[in-house]
Amino acid sequence: MSKSWTDRDVPSQQGRVAVITGANTGLGFDTAKVLAERGAKVVLAVRDVEKGKQAAARLGANADVTVQELDLASLESVRAASAELHTALPKIDLLINNAGVMYPPRQTTRDGFELQFGTNHLGHFAFTGLLLDLLLPVEGSRVVTVASLAHRIRAAIHFDDLQWENSYDRVAAYGQAKLANLMFHYELQRRLAPRGTTVAVAAHPGVARTELMRNSPAVARVLFPAVAPLISQTSEKGALPILRAATDPAALGGQYYGPDGPGGYRGRPQVVASSPQSYDVAVQQRLWAVSEELTAVKFHVG
Repeated sequence: MSKSWTDRDVPSQQGRVAVITGANTGLGFDTAKVLAERGAKVVLAVRDVEKGKQAAARLGANADVTVQELDLASLESVRAASAELHTALPKIDLLINNAGVMYPPRQTTRDGFELQFGTNHLGHFAFTGLLLDLLLPVEGSRVVTVASLAHRIRAAIHFDDLQWENSYDRVAAYGQAKLANLMFHYELQRRLAPRGTTVAVAAHPGVARTELMRNSPAVARVLFPAVAPLISQTSEKGALPILRAATDPAALGGQYYGPDGPGGYRGRPQVVASSPQSYDVAVQQRLWAVSEELTAVKFHVG
């Protein structure tokens, strides 16, 4: 498809089942909206069920949409959601790992993980592993991981202090979490490739105007409104790379989609490159092993 890919290029999703985390607002909601309009059965996997129901209502009476409680900051909740989805769904065509937290003061998940790493990476790692058996039999199924430009900002995988117990830098911790998302994506595709039915594709929204900015440092919150028209785009446009990763028939496993404008801040969705360190296979595999150990979730693939 051309460089001017838009939501009008999303093909029919009739008969497809899409599970989207964090789908009650922002990028997740805008992604769900387009997929539902194209005929997909959409599951909004959200922490706040009431907000999920409100989002489902906004999608319209004709949308085939359900709400699933999911708190990615609790492995107990992740396991419960997986069990309920196994009962409710015969298959999954699209798993879109979108939910996330950005720049909060240091907090921990119910399992004692630093909140950003535990929610953005470990929660999605476990959720994917527990649902993979609903994806693998489905030809053309996809796991879409939503990353961020922040994977380039003061980012590294700190194996000596993954949970930021010695010191805490919320910007660097977010960078670690989003770098982990991409490393998970690449290693997952490597493991899925021999199977041939399911692929892993990643995307980032550029700088999208969503609620995710609410915990940004004060100086960023003050400056952002002034520079937003120059470097950001709407949530609807930010969702386009996610939609393309999820639905473009030409998308390949291991690809990463993002805006085509300067710096990747905004623009039309296209295949982009991630940071050099994100391609480090040894670190990807070490992170995978540590993630399996921390979550007690094993992937039966690869």
